[in-house]
Amino acid sequence: MINGMWKVAPTSVARGAARRRTEAELQRGRGNFAWCRVKWNLGCILLAVVVFAGGAAAQTVTLNGAGATFPFPLYSKWSQVYAEEKGVQINYQSIGSGGGIRQFIARTVDFGASDGPMTDEQIAQAGGRVLHIPMVAGAVVPVYNLPGVGQGLNFTPDVLADIFLGRITKWNDPRLSRLNPKANLPGTDIVVVHRSDGSGTTAIWVNYLSKVSPMWKARVGEGTSVNWPTGLGGRGNEGVAGLVRQTPNTLGYVELAYALTNKMTFGSVRNKAGQFVRPTLSSTTKAMDGALRSIPDDYRIFFTNPDGKDAYPVAGFTWILINAEQADAIKGKALVEFLWWAIHDGQKYAPTLLYAPLPKSLVTRVERTLKSVTSRGQAILQ
Repeated sequence: MINGMWKVAPTSVARGAARRRTEAELQRGRGNFAWCRVKWNLGCILLAVVVFAGGAAAQTVTLNGAGATFPFPLYSKWSQVYAEEKGVQINYQSIGSGGGIRQFIARTVDFGASDGPMTDEQIAQAGGRVLHIPMVAGAVVPVYNLPGVGQGLNFTPDVLADIFLGRITKWNDPRLSRLNPKANLPGTDIVVVHRSDGSGTTAIWVNYLSKVSPMWKARVGEGTSVNWPTGLGGRGNEGVAGLVRQTPNTLGYVELAYALTNKMTFGSVRNKAGQFVRPTLSSTTKAMDGALRSIPDDYRIFFTNPDGKDAYPVAGFTWILINAEQADAIKGKALVEFLWWAIHDGQKYAPTLLYAPLPKSLVTRVERTLKSVTSRGQAILQ
């Protein structure tokens, strides 16, 4: 008796029935455990597939480029935006157009960049078909550091050429004074500052001087590097800007964005129509517009000293250099897609940095060029 009640001992029949129920429950339990183990293994396999696929998708493509300092502010902005939008990293080294061309020829980068077009000899060294893809246009401006003298000194083509030839050596030279009667020009020596490295900015500047001065053309000539008759050398647009800012009585040349970013004083240049034109986004665009009809199929052109009353005379394209046949299909696709983005969505970032966007008629031509890029003989853009 337990708690006032009798507990009846189970019979042998009852014990047998209970044992059979227990064994059945255990069997069902083993079956459920086995099914759970199958489901767990399948889950592990599916998870592994998802993780692997996600890891593959997360692998970003990195494009390496090097070259011109001229467009660096814009390319830096593009790199940032494109990485955020597309997940492709653009690693661009601002080393000067000459260095960019050398690295492109050596195939140590995925693309080069230059403000001066490659020569036929350089293209032959690169091997295969080389494409110059114009990105934007920009102005090269005469910058100076002259204590007591503000913005807007006037320069004529012949005066600029003779200063860089070392023939005009004083700030108060009569030819400069006549152009700037209201400026209090000192009798100090003009310290010329030029690029020390191979430079597309130099290529634009000396192409202009060669067009306007027969003496410059005969004695110095053109190219990304020249034998300067006089002056101090600075590396990159940054180096020239730094030297001019730090050294009184200097006169140099830099891309417009560098002049404005560094709050430098710069001058106006008399154009082919006889007008003194201040370098601006609008006057740079006018210069490019005047050259549109004469741009060849390979886009290798200088449009310095153009026609047009409002055109600034010292401006030019900046190009991305690529191989028409891409050895690496994955990188080639990423590169061409980036360039397609650059000539469309990327153009909206150009004006705020004082680069002139490509006109629609030129964009249409560049689209056809990009569609001609191949990998293993197959067009990359379908």
